[in-house]
Amino acid sequence: MKVLVDSSAWSLRLRRRQSLVEDPVARALDALVGRHEAAIIGPVKQELLTGIRDASQFARLQRALAAFPDEPLLTIDYETAADFANRARRVGIQGSNVDFLVCAVAARLGVSILAADRDFERFATMMPIRLYPAV
Repeated sequence: MKVLVDSSAWSLRLRRRQSLVEDPVARALDALVGRHEAAIIGPVKQELLTGIRDASQFARLQRALAAFPDEPLLTIDYETAADFANRARRVGIQGSNVDFLVCAVAARLGVSILAADRDFERFATMMPIRLYPAV
């Protein structure tokens, strides 16, 4: 089964390689990649590629991420993400638009989310999402 991977987990795996042995999120992502179960959405790819100054490093990461086809985004995903954001903000929970889009897509597809960002634990208390256990 696919697991939707947030940029926080990808970033941990791709940019901080020295912590891989000890970090459970990085180990979980490696296992998902090995089983061809890691899924991604375009806005997460955009977050990962944004801010890379070196053109060759950008191209390497772009090629690496191309191995993971984008899950399609539907209009309902954007509408659900906005609803999730509004509900969260009403109770004082903040998150990025991409975070809420990840939640919306995961909810629609019925898949878990792998994230290193603890905000997703708060989201899970009020949204119909499941977090992938990183052990």
